[in-house]
Amino acid sequence: MSEVPSDIYTEPDNVDVDTLANLGPLTKLAGVWEGLRGVDVNPKPEGPRRQAYLERIDLQPIDPQANGPQLLYGLRYHTHVVKPDEVETYHDQVGYWLWEPATEALIHTLTIPRGQAALAIGKAARDATSFEVVAKRGSTENGISSGWFLEQAFTTTEFRLKVTIHADGTWSYFEDTVLLVKGKSEPFHHTDGNTLTKIGEPTPNPLARAR
Repeated sequence: MSEVPSDIYTEPDNVDVDTLANLGPLTKLAGVWEGLRGVDVNPKPEGPRRQAYLERIDLQPIDPQANGPQLLYGLRYHTHVVKPDEVETYHDQVGYWLWEPATEALIHTLTIPRGQAALAIGKAARDATSFEVVAKRGSTENGISSGWFLEQAFTTTEFRLKVTIHADGTWSYFEDTVLLVKGKSEPFHHTDGNTLTKIGEPTPNPLARAR
């Protein structure tokens, strides 16, 4: 945690409007991506089930964001997932990846249309090619919030997301969501992983385009 300055209102005067030039470890994630070999391990009454999936992730730069003196650069994302040979959405997710150059803090927000949201945090240097963010149940800084059904039937206690950027231009992720499933005595590790290949370039953020 960084110390809050005495002046919490004055915004920085060294803002570069070109977000794509200031994303640090998130730089290689900007653009449109496709993953064809995803694997989801989810809980079922008879035990864990492995499900293959295909996904498309669109990560686009946003204008620099200031919280008083705090300055963040980031990407807005939309993830859309289907099962092979199906049209129905298997998973849909929106949120932001944010990086703070001054502290090397990483922030990942996620919202899914089943009544759940989370804010996961981590830290990564500007040139990092691997990083992890974590959210925990009950935290006021990197917490998890669920609707009544998920809170009682599939209580999420922790969420971890690790990203690895590869030399060939692809990147991969591995997610581990720890659940307390109603009627089960042991925590369940609901995992997802895939490798993404770029299929489209990012569009510069509005201020950069205006310049």
